[in-house]
Amino acid sequence: MAILYFVTGALAMGLEAQGHGSVYAQNWAFYATTFCLFLVFAFPGFVFRYLWHAPRKAAAE
Repeated sequence: MAILYFVTGALAMGLEAQGHGSVYAQNWAFYATTFCLFLVFAFPGFVFRYLWHAPRKAAAE
C-alpha cells in the first residue's frame, strides 16, 4: 500500500512539475492527510475483493 502511495505521489509530482514548472514544497501534514485519504478511498476496493466477493466464491464451490 505504501509503495502504491509513493508511486502515485511521484506521478503527481511529475505532472505538477510539467504543468507549473516547479513542485510546491509541502510539510508533513499534507503527506499525512493524503495518505489517510489514500487509505479511505482504497477501503471500498478492499471490502469488495476480500470481504464481500470472497465469501461468494466459497459458497459457490
